[in-house]
Amino acid sequence: MALAFALLLVIHGLIHLLGFVKAFGLADMPQLSRPLSMAAGIAWLLAATMFVAAAAALFAWPRGWWFVAGGAAILSTALIVPEWSDAKAGAFVNAVVVIGVLFGFLSQGPFSLRAQYERDAAAAVAQRGSAEIVRDVDLAPLPPLVQRYLRAAGVVGQPRVRTYRARAHGRIRSGPDARWIPLSFEQINVVDPPTRLFYMTGSMFGIPVQGYHRYVGSAATMRVKAAALVPVADAAGREMTQSETVTIFNDMCFLAPATLIDPRIVWEGSQERSVGAAFSNAGCTIRARLVFDDAGDLIDFRSDDRYQLAGGGKTARKQRWSTPLEAYRHFGQMRLASRGAALWHEPGGAYAYIELAIDDVDYNVAQR
Repeated sequence: MALAFALLLVIHGLIHLLGFVKAFGLADMPQLSRPLSMAAGIAWLLAATMFVAAAAALFAWPRGWWFVAGGAAILSTALIVPEWSDAKAGAFVNAVVVIGVLFGFLSQGPFSLRAQYERDAAAAVAQRGSAEIVRDVDLAPLPPLVQRYLRAAGVVGQPRVRTYRARAHGRIRSGPDARWIPLSFEQINVVDPPTRLFYMTGSMFGIPVQGYHRYVGSAATMRVKAAALVPVADAAGREMTQSETVTIFNDMCFLAPATLIDPRIVWEGSQERSVGAAFSNAGCTIRARLVFDDAGDLIDFRSDDRYQLAGGGKTARKQRWSTPLEAYRHFGQMRLASRGAALWHEPGGAYAYIELAIDDVDYNVAQR
């Protein structure tokens, strides 16, 4: 959709060059019956340049392209009105551009979910300082299964993780029989105090969808909008916060295994291929079980402390949640699972509602 809109901007901009050519007598322009001054010709050239620049900014400056396109549409309309009989078709295209500009403002402007995420992320990673090196002795208090996993991941000899950032793509659905929709996301996590900022984009029936999960301090919220305007989900409260606490611990296990030396984790109930854990933050304690394969890789994370939201986040019921993991590979110095899913285990059977592939993971991002 973005490519098609950019093409529309370019073509519409190039058509404005007709006014410049007419004004400077560079060619015969029967399409424009009225004479144009050189000043008007320069204005037509400026409008053309702005539309083409807006098309480029759509990809190079996604946060501000709408500002350039809006200015181009205003200038273009001002030029079209005196030449209405010859250029009225351009007014229709400008109306389409204005709709795109409004969406750009709502989805990328200063009051958008994207802007809120970026402001929160900048504050979260600011001035986190240097990190000590993880030593082998730091792993000694951990269960043997967890020690083996961390050594295979490559955490020993690396800086302790204070912040981490991940990007991924995949697909998501609302139920076992619901339609899958494409999904991409990026997130910033802070280890202390636990913070999770998760921004996602997708498309449902061709309509763009944006979502922002925000866990800061002792409270979590989730907001999802269609077309950057229509609320799809808006959740907060105890159930949401507990669910996001489970997710934060899942992120630690999956994306930042070096954080499992955190003293807030209490290890309990080790078995041959699994170990239980309790993680606490701000008075909320959740439990999970980590499952490993024969090679020592983490292959599943299961918890009964997460809530399944429904009705746009208005209702919640506790449901077993798991995240099977696979396809380990290196992300820089760290060896992590590169593919995973999230499953709800309902009475009628388990189903995956998210499937994703990790694109990249960075650590201690405040230092970059």
